[in-house]
Amino acid sequence: MNDLFSWAALGTVAGASAATLLTANVIGGLLGPNSDKARKWIALGVALLLSYATAAFATDAGGEKWLIAFFNGLVIFSAALGVNQLPPGNRQPTQATGGQLAQGRQPRFVRSWV
Repeated sequence: MNDLFSWAALGTVAGASAATLLTANVIGGLLGPNSDKARKWIALGVALLLSYATAAFATDAGGEKWLIAFFNGLVIFSAALGVNQLPPGNRQPTQATGGQLAQGRQPRFVRSWV
């Protein structure tokens, strides 16, 4: 049970991305089905928060760590959302957005909120 999340895991891109995705989905789920825009902002905030918190603990880095932390936050945010979904052409339309599914295609179990 102690190996699910640890401070060391949150300091990695994979751990921070998972924490960002989980936080945005749980809070977005509590807000309701019309919270897709809020989930994006929550995910960005959590990603930047985790990145800056990691930079604060880095004692061997200089002042440039804050600029690097910003870009690391964007990497965490992109990994949490799935970089392959960012171009609009890669997104599959959903019923909630009013899009029509191509003939013969079934709606996906996990709906993208990007």
